[in-house]
Amino acid sequence: MADIAPSTGLAPATETLLKHYRAQVMTRRVYSILVALGVLVALFLAMNYANAANSGKFFDRLPYMFDFVKNFLPRDPLEIFRAMFDLPSPYFDGSAKYDYTSERVYITVNLYIPHLIYQLIITVNIAIVSTIIGGTLAFCLCFFAATNLVGAGAVRWFVRRVMEVLRAFPEIVIAGMLTAILSIGPIAAIVAVSLHTIGALGKLFFEVVENADMKPDEGLKSVGATWLERVRYAIVPQVLPNFVSYGLLRMEINVRASTIIGAVGGGGIGEVFRLSIGRDYAAQTYAIIIMLLVTIIVIDQFSGWLRRRLVGNQGFDIARGSV
Repeated sequence: MADIAPSTGLAPATETLLKHYRAQVMTRRVYSILVALGVLVALFLAMNYANAANSGKFFDRLPYMFDFVKNFLPRDPLEIFRAMFDLPSPYFDGSAKYDYTSERVYITVNLYIPHLIYQLIITVNIAIVSTIIGGTLAFCLCFFAATNLVGAGAVRWFVRRVMEVLRAFPEIVIAGMLTAILSIGPIAAIVAVSLHTIGALGKLFFEVVENADMKPDEGLKSVGATWLERVRYAIVPQVLPNFVSYGLLRMEINVRASTIIGAVGGGGIGEVFRLSIGRDYAAQTYAIIIMLLVTIIVIDQFSGWLRRRLVGNQGFDIARGSV
């Protein structure tokens, strides 16, 4: 009969293994505490640096951080909806702050598009066009960047470096460089967002391609299919649902990017948002925030619906164990 350790009633080998396990758990806890303390110290030093860079006013002004939100309120909650739909305001005093009707975009004599909705449509159009252009080019390039399709040669290296360069700079930086060539407006915003989308989506796409099952490709290759035929019939059907999912996610990101670019001259709702805050137009500002929030939610719901149509509900159901 094997010897039993008197302290725990376990075999000596098991007792030794248990001691090693407890020692490793204790070591991991000590390391976790040290890392947490290091993060807290770094955060404290960063806050002190921010306070010094802010002329020592950072901590003094910290209790008043939300004063702007508290004081930046419309006179009447209904003013938000009047600003959103260009309805006359009872507080109109001749100033532009409460003049919601002058910027209506008339389609006919009596039918008009509210100004904020029209600007939001411009922003969404920038995002959609940029996603289509960037997604299409990323789709075409990703197969040349995948190791399992082209190997580790010069083509793969070159395409990946191009994608890295395109996503290295934020959209707003690219837009700033393009304004000198294309002037300020939606065209510069579309080009900037499209270029960044090529780099960002291209990386996601070729990673999906590299994780694809290569057995269908091997089967087509064995019967003499060309490279394009193998990509078309063996790879694309596998990766298309993920491509669509990533593309729709990117469109959500592009809506936000188009808004930011609009704030620096790219047109659309972003430019109106910047002007509204700068001119203390509280009702318009909150209307724009609500509209952007609703737009992102709608796009997210549409993304989920379209993905279910492509891959079915089985990809969204909770996995159930076999009985």
